[in-house]
Amino acid sequence: MIHRPVFLAVLLAAAVLRAQHPDLQVHKNVMVAMRDGVQLATDVYLPAASAEKLPVVLTRTPYNKDGAKSFGEYFAAHGYVFVAQDTRGRYASQGVWHWMTDDGVDGADCAAWIAAQPWANGKIGMVGTSYVGGTQHAMALAKVPELTTVIPVDAVSNMGRQSMRNAGAFEMRFWNWIMLNAGKGSNAALNPATQAELKEMAEHRWDYLPLLPLRAGCTPLKLAPEYEDWLIQAMRHGKDDDFWAQNNILADPKSYKDMPVYLVGGWYDSWAGNTSANFQALSKSLKSDVYLIMGPWIHGAQNKSAHGQVEFGADAAIADQLAWRKEWFDHWMKGLDNSVGRAAPFAKKVRIFVMGSGDGSKTKDGLLNHGGQWRDENEWPLARAKATPFYLHPEGLLSDEKPKVEAAAQSYAFDPKNPVPTLGGNISSGDGIMQQGAWDQRGSDKFWNWTKPIPLSARSDVLVFQTAPLPEDAEVTGEMEVKLWVSSSAVDTDFTAKLVDVYPPSADWPHGFDLNLTDGIMRARFRDSLKEEKLMQPGKVYPITIKLYPTSNVFKKGHRIRVDISSSNFPRFDVNPNTGEPLQQHRRTVIATNTVHHDREHPSQIVLPVVQR
Repeated sequence: MIHRPVFLAVLLAAAVLRAQHPDLQVHKNVMVAMRDGVQLATDVYLPAASAEKLPVVLTRTPYNKDGAKSFGEYFAAHGYVFVAQDTRGRYASQGVWHWMTDDGVDGADCAAWIAAQPWANGKIGMVGTSYVGGTQHAMALAKVPELTTVIPVDAVSNMGRQSMRNAGAFEMRFWNWIMLNAGKGSNAALNPATQAELKEMAEHRWDYLPLLPLRAGCTPLKLAPEYEDWLIQAMRHGKDDDFWAQNNILADPKSYKDMPVYLVGGWYDSWAGNTSANFQALSKSLKSDVYLIMGPWIHGAQNKSAHGQVEFGADAAIADQLAWRKEWFDHWMKGLDNSVGRAAPFAKKVRIFVMGSGDGSKTKDGLLNHGGQWRDENEWPLARAKATPFYLHPEGLLSDEKPKVEAAAQSYAFDPKNPVPTLGGNISSGDGIMQQGAWDQRGSDKFWNWTKPIPLSARSDVLVFQTAPLPEDAEVTGEMEVKLWVSSSAVDTDFTAKLVDVYPPSADWPHGFDLNLTDGIMRARFRDSLKEEKLMQPGKVYPITIKLYPTSNVFKKGHRIRVDISSSNFPRFDVNPNTGEPLQQHRRTVIATNTVHHDREHPSQIVLPVVQR
């Protein structure tokens, strides 16, 4: 039931929208009942003049459905009904919020309600980014009958594998997400005094970072118990098991509804590895068309060409964020013969942006002109890419020649109280504590924990291996791994790896530019399996594999290919205390002496997919 003041406000809002868009009808805060009686707040945008049944574009969001207004007006003006719904326990919807686990069932109930409306023709397409992309995957895995096609952008999936738990480590952007959202749109935020307490906590979250691990009832987060409970469980749960079952597409791709899917990701997006992995899995398991586009983008920023400290060129951006979605829906929900399968960005099923064809100058905005260009492909990963090992050698050399020496290793002290700071990368929800995207790997006032202009390579706990200046351009495009032989004085520790494009010094960049491309981590206790923990025996040498995020980049002539090895990347990942205690339940830390072996019997290497140009 809508109470009288709310009902009057709804009528007023609808009248204003009709005045602005006389061809639209907008119904705000329609309360749609789920099977358990919980009602979810729903907005409906209708073409006013249409009496026919129409296809529906749906978005289900935890970020306030009011933010979908521009989408609603656009699609309603182009012959669709647009429906926006607050997910359970968020903003105007009833119930208790849970991370994604209600979104398959709730999505199915929402779709059934839509199908019963006189304006719906039974076909539903979905839009949304990040969490909102995850609600699409949840409905697809629930095989919702009315669901006709989806466009998941930078979407939540495979959370125990990478992007939330990353090879056992926890991606701290979700700690930040909870700190920011527990007091916005939550049940707790309905009380102004409680909301103020949670807002104050969020404003001081930098001060909470050194105080981890989070313990129940010991911070203001206790005022939003469902958020505190989820975060504590998520930070403690390193195994890729049933806890992370929701949206685990890779576990059983055949569970995904067979329908056209357009997967959208970016080389610097936090979900890039899962977006590309989902394409590989769904392409094999679905009979319907599955498309993939990967740009040089950070999370949710497909309309921009500059990310972090780097400009990729005007062509890198998709300027109109609505028209390309409409083109997809017109083809699959209205049966129009248009650019899908014929022209960009749908000419082929794979479209990638190959970074690195710029001249390396400094733009008028002070950015590195790294550049790049779009390329259509027939598959992903590229069949013509050659997996090429580059081996770690003494004196910091990286070479395609295998090591011949009988003994070679480098050791460093990893102090959990002084972790290597995060300078860009595959990040989302980093607001205030991390910078996204491409950055010179040296400090600046943009990084709260590395403010001075000192390169990370100067740290004694960062091992740097790089090639000689390249004699010709070299393209690296695809999935990649770092395979190391390691030992430690600790029973558990982390090893990190980062791929860097090293620009030589120039007039615009006198110190050069160390451009981060992709990175990864491995928590040693998960070295053999993401489903089972095994502590290390101090001093024993183990092989480990660090899975990096995919990328596509041309290392130009005169540049160097570099890989940095360390044991922390904070606050991108939580810091390993090196004690072997249960995850995020430690009370102490120890300094670990970590060693990377790179001799004839222990050929540590980064395996790069090299494409002949």
